Amino acid sequence: MSQVDAGMTIADRLALLHQTGGNTDMGKLLRTFWHPVTLSRELPPGRARACKFLGEALTVYRGESGKPFLVAGHCPHRLTVLHTGWVEGDELRCMYHGWKFNGGGRCTEAPAEGDATAAKIRIVSYPVHEYAGMIFAYLGPLPAPEFSLLRKDVFERPDGLLFARREQWPCNWFQQVENSMDAVHVSFAHRAGIVGNFGKAVTGAVPLLEYIENDAGIRQIATRGPGNVRVSDWTYPNANHIVVPGVHAGDPWIDVGHWIIANDDHTSTRMMIYSIPSTTPEADERIRRYFAEFGDYNPADHHDELIHEGKYPEDILLQLTSAQDYVAGVGQGVIADRTRERLGKSDVGIALLRRICWREMDAIREGRPTKAWTRLRQSSELPIQNPEAIAG
Repeated sequence: MSQVDAGMTIADRLALLHQTGGNTDMGKLLRTFWHPVTLSRELPPGRARACKFLGEALTVYRGESGKPFLVAGHCPHRLTVLHTGWVEGDELRCMYHGWKFNGGGRCTEAPAEGDATAAKIRIVSYPVHEYAGMIFAYLGPLPAPEFSLLRKDVFERPDGLLFARREQWPCNWFQQVENSMDAVHVSFAHRAGIVGNFGKAVTGAVPLLEYIENDAGIRQIATRGPGNVRVSDWTYPNANHIVVPGVHAGDPWIDVGHWIIANDDHTSTRMMIYSIPSTTPEADERIRRYFAEFGDYNPADHHDELIHEGKYPEDILLQLTSAQDYVAGVGQGVIADRTRERLGKSDVGIALLRRICWREMDAIREGRPTKAWTRLRQSSELPIQNPEAIAG
């Protein structure tokens, strides 16, 4: 019997899934992976931003050289936030008393204290990697793993269009992750309010389900009928790759990468990449204008309209699909009480996801190696289903 089972109630086991602190089993597990922490476009050279990730207050900044860094959120002197300071070269100076830190966390200057004091001071710093419009970070034991698992050929199209977005939601991260493993919700949640291109393409048919654990995570196959097979490639522990219809009829379908990031146990951030093949200059420009107009939407800013008034956005792609997922996920509460749920045969993907997480947390607790998750060896070409449903 595993240590997860031994001496634990069902409630104890379920609670393990949403905890993210550094001393929790899931928190330790999450820290062994790379995660996006901010958008590249939100961090121009010389800019610093505050961010919260896995319960830890941090500062992400980009040096004048263009290189990004991730360090502690507070100055160790009098504990004010560091992101309000100044970027000088590739170092960050606190605005309160001028203590300055390099990207490795070493204090290089403490003006009122002197060099001897500065030499003794360090703050935490973490490895970062910039990819596909996002800045990723690794908070676990060193050395950091190679940045490979999360890469997808479709996010690296040399002549494609690439857009990155983020949304912060007032609910636990695992609720959003479980949503990725729930193919049946697409037949209902994404037909709420108005039916957008995604809902039209998938249709309201209830699918036959298949879930297969592979080297990278889980492949999810939902078959609703001939020509209507939806496949997604979910990468452990919190990223999903799906395809959705284009902005307008005739536009190429969009490869979407979703990362669900735990800010802490009570809030989460949905980070998204949209990769679109380039077609004509006119179509490309129209798509760019569309993302510029609608891409900054955050359903949390419209919480009461969505949850209490049932008012969904008129945009039928970016905004509508996010709003529909928001209502379903946030409607479960800040932290879903899974002891009250009644799972059925449609929840086979969620059951598999939980078993894998418990298995990996077992290994963490027992000091054994976790699974060596690796990037899929073959490119993921996900099928485009039912294009006739959205034509015209």
